[in-house]
Amino acid sequence: MNDAVVPTHALEPTLSSLYRDHRSWLEGWLRRRLGNAWDAADLSQDTFLRVLASAPPIAQMQEPRAYLVTVGKRLLVNFHQRRSLEQAYLNALASLPPACVPSPEQRWLLLETLQALDELLGGLPAPVRRAFLWSQLEGLGYREIAERLQVSERTVKRYMAQAYEHCLLVDE
Repeated sequence: MNDAVVPTHALEPTLSSLYRDHRSWLEGWLRRRLGNAWDAADLSQDTFLRVLASAPPIAQMQEPRAYLVTVGKRLLVNFHQRRSLEQAYLNALASLPPACVPSPEQRWLLLETLQALDELLGGLPAPVRRAFLWSQLEGLGYREIAERLQVSERTVKRYMAQAYEHCLLVDE
């Protein structure tokens, strides 16, 4: 019988053991939802990076797969939103006359900016986001926004205040 004493820290789960034990399972789970191995591998890596950055101590995780699925689902939603935004942008570009089409570098910068803006406004309710975007990108006044949203101008003012406050708090 081996009476060797195993140090306590060797029994504690670590990120590397979590990664080793669950990475292939998580990638398979993501691959089934995405239909492609490359995006699944990327999202799997992003999931573990999120766990590293913000998770409770790994030793305290009761159900690591449930935690990984929760983080993975959030990343999947972000992934699909980003793809939808990219597709909308590409559709808008396709309708432009050839002389107005931005260069590939400009397209990339614009898409990155759109994604950052989408992420910044992500926590806002849809009407608040729309009001803010119509005001900032289309230059609409509160009355025009109120008509489009079928709400009062007072509500639009409240929406705008909420959006500005959200943007200021996200920066902190």
